Amino acid sequence: MPLAEDTFFLDPNFQGSLQKQIQQIVASAILSGRFQAGEKLPSSRKLATHLGISRITVTLAYNELVADDYISSATRSGYYVSETAPTAPMSAIKGEMVADTVDWSRAVQRDYTGGKTLQKPLDWRSYQYPFISGQPDPNLFNQAAWRLCALQALGKKEFDSLTSDYAEHDDPELINFIARHTLPRRGILARPEQILVTVGAQNALWMVAQTLLGEGRSAAYENPGYYSLRQILNNSGCTQYPVEIDEDGLPPDRLPDDFDVLFTTPSHQCPTTATMPMERRYELLKLARERDFLIVEDDYEFEMSFLKSPSPALKSLDVDGRVIYVGSFSKSLFPGLRLGYLVGSEPFIRQVRALRSAVLRHPPGHIQRTTAYFLGLGHYDAMIKKTRNVFHKRRAVMETALRETDLKVAGRASFGGSGFWVEAPEHVDTEVLAERLLAHGVLIEAGNAFFDWPDTPRNFLRLAYSSIASEKIPEGIARIQQALGEY
Repeated sequence: MPLAEDTFFLDPNFQGSLQKQIQQIVASAILSGRFQAGEKLPSSRKLATHLGISRITVTLAYNELVADDYISSATRSGYYVSETAPTAPMSAIKGEMVADTVDWSRAVQRDYTGGKTLQKPLDWRSYQYPFISGQPDPNLFNQAAWRLCALQALGKKEFDSLTSDYAEHDDPELINFIARHTLPRRGILARPEQILVTVGAQNALWMVAQTLLGEGRSAAYENPGYYSLRQILNNSGCTQYPVEIDEDGLPPDRLPDDFDVLFTTPSHQCPTTATMPMERRYELLKLARERDFLIVEDDYEFEMSFLKSPSPALKSLDVDGRVIYVGSFSKSLFPGLRLGYLVGSEPFIRQVRALRSAVLRHPPGHIQRTTAYFLGLGHYDAMIKKTRNVFHKRRAVMETALRETDLKVAGRASFGGSGFWVEAPEHVDTEVLAERLLAHGVLIEAGNAFFDWPDTPRNFLRLAYSSIASEKIPEGIARIQQALGEY
């Protein structure tokens, strides 16, 4: 497809001929990287008509650019940016940019850059042994079925799902599937008015915090726990109470006496993978009623239950409307989908719906309808079944391999999950270990970012088997052990 002629415009103050100005427009665009090698330029006739000048002027300018190897001419095809066109160093390009004289340290009123987080390489697939979580395995995802569902959502019959502004509403087919199929599997019954589609679980947590918290309000949360939640709470301005967990997750008897909102991951604690026992779930609900606090349940990874069925969701046991439930399709389908959902009492969902509308209106209608088809046609359940079988095998292989190392499994999901929470010898800093392992093709996740203590333990790590084939696990674990021996 040719470059659009409307990207060209003449400067009436240019000092020089029209021919020279066209040469400069094209040459500058190539040097700045706006025009890429192999891209086709507008024909001399079209460009001349657009600029209101003589075609011969454009032709002469093009010929000069051909002579300087900025563009090349193909018989009966037109002009293209040359594959060997001159390029400018980035320093030269930056030098032409407008100077930034703003004092941003004074202008920015809230710092969103602080806090610990995990950085995953964008090229993680190029590593032989990627023990990282939250990334898709292309061998497990039914790309052909997703493509067909996307095409169906693009059809003329589905025009509204692609083009309409839903305002504060969501795709009715997706909401219907969540209400009739997804939630009942967790023991939850909800009306459409109690369900809101979000841009992933993190967006859901942010909207909850923005709606329920602020200065003068307080929140309790698990420690170690999801590092992005801490950033969300920091930005809300609330008082924070980290609660140390144990091998069964969050202990109710360690909760502070007075706070407003509790954030918890009872089914699959992040990052330890611990599953909260039923008696603790009932105790939490009892305390919430007595102390008048709300509970936000992030039901992370309940689908990966290949050892036994997961425990009922905390929301399914709630008879007071105190639990707000967060679910996500991004974790089980693919992270780039960015699609989750909130379930809560109608007055609360009404407020969050208004907040979402003010910020982003709604998640794209085409994505919602594609997901609804993928779920409704049974592709999702088939994929989850396949994934559970594969993960079951990978878990057994990893557990066997870890027995031959100095690593201790400190947390494992009782129903399955996608990885292990692991403790290295006390003298090992897993951030340093992770950096050293890169040269050996191994990716691990250091555990430091999950802790919210002044004296953070530095010898924990998370080893996921969601993105690595079974046959590669033993060698990858062996390389970790070798690095530990050389530490």
